[in-house]
Amino acid sequence: MSLKAIALLSGGLDSMLAIRALQLQGVEIEALNFRTQFACCRETATRAARLLDVPLTVLAEEDAYLDVIRRPKFGYGRGANPCVDCRIYMFQRAKSYMDEVGADLVVSGEVLGQRPMSQKRRDLMVIERHSGLEGRLLRPLSAHRLPATLAEQSGAVDRARLYDFSGRSRKGLIALGRQFGFPEEDMPSPSTGCMLTQQSFAPRVYDLVRLDAENSPWDFALLKVGRHLRLDAATKVVVGRRESENQLLKRMAAEPASRASAVLVPQNFQGPTALIVGPATSEALDFAGGLILRFCHYEGADTPHLEVDGPEGCVVREAIRIPEAETAAIL
Repeated sequence: MSLKAIALLSGGLDSMLAIRALQLQGVEIEALNFRTQFACCRETATRAARLLDVPLTVLAEEDAYLDVIRRPKFGYGRGANPCVDCRIYMFQRAKSYMDEVGADLVVSGEVLGQRPMSQKRRDLMVIERHSGLEGRLLRPLSAHRLPATLAEQSGAVDRARLYDFSGRSRKGLIALGRQFGFPEEDMPSPSTGCMLTQQSFAPRVYDLVRLDAENSPWDFALLKVGRHLRLDAATKVVVGRRESENQLLKRMAAEPASRASAVLVPQNFQGPTALIVGPATSEALDFAGGLILRFCHYEGADTPHLEVDGPEGCVVREAIRIPEAETAAIL
């Protein structure tokens, strides 16, 4: 009976190599790709699946994924990336899919020691144990440096035809890709493909999870838009950086899940849109208006007015410069 495996396919070179290594042993492969709202590269997995000639199933994040970001059991990396917890979450879902379709094991392109946050030996073992895949999680590229899986022990997978890669060097992996006949343009450079790893993005995530206990998927989506500035622990203002973001802020404010309390738009001058998350107090409205003036560098002679869609309906309000808005730090 042929062996069937579920392979995690990011579209990167490592996952492509892992799949090809098992295809050459006659293992039937079905690929899984996880899409989260923080993923940066969405098309590489589709291209890789075509090159490898494997069916691809794309799974979107569930609400439980945000709990991984809010409260990671194994901590964050240099950014706000809970890599170990994230891998456990993905492998748990891969295990469920494996059981659903009657596959025998899960395959990953992870390389021992390649990434400091999630690919140390201890991390690989923790991920395997907590995902419920002990003995059924095969990492072909580093198999010789890791305990044999059940498939290797039974001879269903020939361990001698697997590999012993470790560390961060890409030379051996690239050479293997050429040996497998992968075109150079289809051997992508390494990338996490995740905004959570970006140290410039992390302060927004930490600010949200620490100060807003009521945060929701809408709040996490908002993190990717505009400039974020705090008035106080209860109130944040998001200011558009370009016209496309101004329009996006308006659309997000109108969504059923929106937690925005007010939207401010320049009425008689050109400037960014601002969105208030938290109580739309007079102080918060002044702060948001001051931010609009700050970021449009308003120097007009007329009194600047804003159209405010907030608790009192749609009203017109004067924008004023205030020190808090001029000196507020951008998250």
